[in-house]
Amino acid sequence: MKRLAILFSSLAAAFAAPLAYAEGPVLVELFASKNCRSCPAAYKAMDELEAQRDDVGVLTWPVDYWDYLGSKEKMALPESKDRQRGYVERFSLRGPYTPQAVFNGVKQAPGNKSSKVDAALKEALAQPESGIRIVRKTGKVSLKGETTSLTDLWWVAYLKDEDNETTMPNPVTSVRQIGPWLGGRADIELPACESGCMLIVQEAGFGPVLAVMDVR
Repeated sequence: MKRLAILFSSLAAAFAAPLAYAEGPVLVELFASKNCRSCPAAYKAMDELEAQRDDVGVLTWPVDYWDYLGSKEKMALPESKDRQRGYVERFSLRGPYTPQAVFNGVKQAPGNKSSKVDAALKEALAQPESGIRIVRKTGKVSLKGETTSLTDLWWVAYLKDEDNETTMPNPVTSVRQIGPWLGGRADIELPACESGCMLIVQEAGFGPVLAVMDVR
């Protein structure tokens, strides 16, 4: 993927503002593996969730720590494990597990348990908006708003529709950190997106997701 050029017209210091959460669709991140027996049920649940709602965006992060149980998870990325470890620490879990679903970085639940998924999604949707705005322009986006802490910008590529030959919903193929962002305005030039891509604005340290833009 070609290099992203970030043109910051200004960087402002963090403002003392109330904690708030995402603008845009709720980002549901599913951590899964082909050697996870419970994952097919989670795939089905996430597919149904995304089909039924237009305020949800699903990404699957394949992990390989179950490879010793069977075949190799060829789509696993080191970034998937790093990201899940960040959430394990954030939610004070004993360790990583699959299928784990994380909602806007503020709630987590087993992805194959529909009642727990519904409850976590409801709580994520009830959070106040962050005030962060992403405006799409020709070949770039404009990011505006105030933050209360250091914020990361993530560019995530994934497979969708006919490009996705797996049973995973929108499996991630690459991820790149293009931040940091401290608030104010940033004009971000976007590369060509071969299948599906997301721009994720998230508090540093795998904190709450503040804004999401899905590029299709």
